[in-house]
Amino acid sequence: MPQQPLKVLISGGGTGGHIFPAIAIANAVKDKAPDTRFLFVGAEGKMEMEKVPAAGYEITGLPIRGFQRKALWKNVGLPWRVIQSMWKARRIVRTFQPHVAVGVGGYASGPVLAAAQRAKVPTLIQEQNSHAGATNRMLAKRANIICVAYPGMDRYFPAEKIRLTGNPVRQDMVRLTGKRPRGMEHFQLREGAPVVLVTGGSLGARGINHGIAAALPQLRDQGVQLIWQTGTPFHAQAVEAVSNAGFADAHVHEFITRMDLAYAVADVVVARAGAISVSELCLTRLPSILVPLPTAAEDHQTGNARALSDRGAAILVKDAEANEKLGSEILRLVADPGERDRLRLAMEDLGMSNAAEAIAAEVIRLALPSATTIKTAA
Repeated sequence: MPQQPLKVLISGGGTGGHIFPAIAIANAVKDKAPDTRFLFVGAEGKMEMEKVPAAGYEITGLPIRGFQRKALWKNVGLPWRVIQSMWKARRIVRTFQPHVAVGVGGYASGPVLAAAQRAKVPTLIQEQNSHAGATNRMLAKRANIICVAYPGMDRYFPAEKIRLTGNPVRQDMVRLTGKRPRGMEHFQLREGAPVVLVTGGSLGARGINHGIAAALPQLRDQGVQLIWQTGTPFHAQAVEAVSNAGFADAHVHEFITRMDLAYAVADVVVARAGAISVSELCLTRLPSILVPLPTAAEDHQTGNARALSDRGAAILVKDAEANEKLGSEILRLVADPGERDRLRLAMEDLGMSNAAEAIAAEVIRLALPSATTIKTAA
């Protein structure tokens, strides 16, 4: 029978760590099959509703929300939102008639993939973390393919469904060749002194920020140059702390738009252990100190950090110990080029540069049998 253009349904979002991989997968599928039609499904009011259209793709939203642990009263309407989202997800699947559905994590992923599975649509899960979330573990029972970023994921998923692909990352973030001179100029740095990059994401990271603030005198006295992304909530406090410390080589940023240039100049990185950040660090092979977010769902960031630290590929500092340990760990790593080289070497097997292309190949492989059984209009 004649073959229609593929139709791919992609669900998930909530954070850049889910959205940008989803867009990367769509772009890779489009490169291989340019006529493919895409429909993204996200959560109403979340950042995917802006970022996905900006990337050139259609998106629709579900009224789904996550469980609010800090404000329990906000969960009163949650059951109704879940029911509404399940109904809408079924309608989306019935109307769009996808040949394959892809879930990248986030609030919308659960209802959409469950609806697709009930409709006998082939499904692919992209699990970004070393500790699989409860929703993906449940969906995996009926999923066709599960693309993972870490070895050993058969403790969560059926081994025969697993494909070790790595996490899709924005390629411009990890292509650093030739960018160091521009980065040095961009951040107003000088050659000959070590550069430490500190990042906790656009909202910052409380434990990291407080640990760096406490370590400013030590870093200053050892001649470290600091690029410090604080996030909005801590920015003014960080500027004041740097001023009080007389730390002229500390460059404070609320948000860094050119993270590739920051990576290009960094000798050591301090970061959270979100899946995409960890993947970027592995691909750039930057010696890293990871401070996992302790409130992340099912403590998955600690799992991500340990997937590296247990292999000697990163240093793990607990959030609760950042005030006490972060400064000394930074200075120890800065002063030990041999240790930095050992971390880089251990990262070699953990970074997978063609993740989006590998996942796209699996998406197309799942979609094609369905596409070829649908008659085209006369």
